[in-house]
Amino acid sequence: MTTQNSTTLSSKILNEETIRIGLIALFITGLLTAQLTAVKILELSPLNLGISVMVPAGVLAYAITFFASDCYAELYGKKAARTVVSIAFTMNIVMLVLIWISINAPGSEAGISPELFATVLGPSANVVIASLTAYLISQNLDILIFDTIREKTNGNKLWLRNIGSTTVSQLVDTILFITLTFSILPSIVGIGIGLPLFVIVQLILGQYIVKLLIALADTPLIYAFFSYLKKENLMHS
Repeated sequence: MTTQNSTTLSSKILNEETIRIGLIALFITGLLTAQLTAVKILELSPLNLGISVMVPAGVLAYAITFFASDCYAELYGKKAARTVVSIAFTMNIVMLVLIWISINAPGSEAGISPELFATVLGPSANVVIASLTAYLISQNLDILIFDTIREKTNGNKLWLRNIGSTTVSQLVDTILFITLTFSILPSIVGIGIGLPLFVIVQLILGQYIVKLLIALADTPLIYAFFSYLKKENLMHS
């Protein structure tokens, strides 16, 4: 009796509409959090190999977007997933505009220092352009690869399309973001500060290693997610 009641309650709370909205919310939350936390630099030592890499704190939140988009693409298809990517892109623009308005509005010394507020929340133009460009290309590539592998494997090998799509798209995202931010935009457009090539290569390798480890770690989570949906009869087997 208790099991039946708990299952009924779970079905009322977690239905198809809740799952769809929840994945969209998770995707957008991860994207916006990554944008806001990118100003903090983390020094990590993956697998305790004695090698430290520096990555923006936003990389941890940004990894959530690939988990959410893969789950969403698996459930609702490529077209629906691309719609979510476009909506999230628009929300990112809205957030940046609101932050810009807040920074430029008259500040009071009663709260946090307006200069400190602007320093922390005001991303430079090269970072904004690079992040939005890398986001659009890498997320759409992720969805395309995920859907292609699913078709080629007749819907089998979820682990392959999850890892395959994420590892390739994250590599593209990392290369685009770092090279645009610290090389192309500073040297060609004159926006931002350029870095030496060896530093750029180090940043790309360091960030990609962390992203790759996250991609491998989220595969069991995706299997657990779909296993739960099947258990609750919320998706077709």
